[in-house]
Amino acid sequence: MSGKAVGMSGLSKTGHGEASGGEAGSVALLDRGLGVSQIVFMVVAAAAPLGLVIGGVPLGFAASGSPGMPLFFTLATVLLLVFAVGFTLMAGRVHDAGAFYAYVQAGLGRIPGLSAATLALFSYTLLLVGVNAYVGVATRNVIARYPGVSSPWWLWALVSLGLIAFLGHRDIELSAKVLSAVLVVESLLLLVMDFGIVGHGGAHGLTAEPLSPSMVGNGSAGLGMMFAVFGFIGFEATAVFRNEAKDPDVTVPKATYVAILIIGIFYSFTVWAVAVGVGVDAVTGAAKADPEGLVLTVARTYVGPVWADVMQVLLITSQFACVLAFHNVVTRYQFTLSRAGVLPASLGVVHSRHRAPSASSAVASAVAFAITLVVAALGLDPIGDLYAWFSGAATLGIVLLMAATSLAVIGFFRRAAERQSVWRTVVAPAVAFLGLASVVCLMVVNFPLLVGTVGGAWVMGGLVVLSAVAGAVQALVLRVRRPAVFEQL
Repeated sequence: MSGKAVGMSGLSKTGHGEASGGEAGSVALLDRGLGVSQIVFMVVAAAAPLGLVIGGVPLGFAASGSPGMPLFFTLATVLLLVFAVGFTLMAGRVHDAGAFYAYVQAGLGRIPGLSAATLALFSYTLLLVGVNAYVGVATRNVIARYPGVSSPWWLWALVSLGLIAFLGHRDIELSAKVLSAVLVVESLLLLVMDFGIVGHGGAHGLTAEPLSPSMVGNGSAGLGMMFAVFGFIGFEATAVFRNEAKDPDVTVPKATYVAILIIGIFYSFTVWAVAVGVGVDAVTGAAKADPEGLVLTVARTYVGPVWADVMQVLLITSQFACVLAFHNVVTRYQFTLSRAGVLPASLGVVHSRHRAPSASSAVASAVAFAITLVVAALGLDPIGDLYAWFSGAATLGIVLLMAATSLAVIGFFRRAAERQSVWRTVVAPAVAFLGLASVVCLMVVNFPLLVGTVGGAWVMGGLVVLSAVAGAVQALVLRVRRPAVFEQL
């Protein structure tokens, strides 16, 4: 392959591609020919279906006070499909793996673009660390229940990060295989539960009531929609794997639409099954009474106690897959920013044998390792503090980025010489922006609920703002001190 030849020409004696003077070679060396299915598996794994259904869906029922969560997941699917119209159009015009950063920069300018980059890097790093803490707690709980051995959560969180570091250092196709296997197993577990509920006719017979438009007026539809959008976080990472995709102008858009449809249809059906299994009139009360055990109780009732136990054990692998997916995203954001001259050049190194941004992966792992150790040393609660605070703040940051990307699409094609349909360049991005901006407003208003405490909401909300401001400040500094780098952003 010509790409491989170009990449090999930029190798140093250390066995890595050179970061400077060989950027084109480094990117060529990354090429792995990932197909649609491989990218879809990686980004859907980031949604952690088993983890979301067991942990997130009951919270959605409880917070919204509405049995209409299946409808809200369906509406979220439609909103994100509309968002994908502009997002995928940009993917074919902006040939950069920076995703949100690259698209915001192309449509709104260099300063907003670098602001988006630091916000994205901050948000995905929070997700990486926060979800990994969940892995540590879930592992501790399973070991305490079955072997009956007591152990600290942080020990298993660090073990998880060690495995992540090993996989992140190596070929991306190895990560894709691991994520694919985990995703298939957890999806099958949930589908068996779903069809078990359908086969038994649910608690009071099968009904489409949870999908009825009348559910919009039942309880807090805004909170329900907010929790539904959370379930899709991670699908947007399709564009981050551009440099490793086969025919990226075709693969990335296809993978984006397929990922949204799979997540949306799967969640809508599974959440409907849970509502019917518990009983439409009883599901919100049951979710408030026992959010952690709701879905496991449903599985135990309709499939059997062994199935519920297996689901609880494989919750660990589901969340681990989620952590691995976010680690890959953080790694590639750092790699892209390094090549742009924003981060140290060493992060732009590509391993010659594994053909992966291994140096960037090592830094992402080290940062997560350090934060986990600090949290453990401070004695903070891994779920109430770390997971709740970090995942809430990260979700706010990512939805903000999606809204900004929708505006960027409009700005980009207003200046572009080529002519595209008004639907793709104006109407769809505008509708997506209004919908996502509404979700942002709901998140800000309910941020204490999302994070868990008022104090935590102020702290994490402030950090989200500061992360975006940091990028804007860095862009201004580059414009003054390193104008050549600023112009090449």
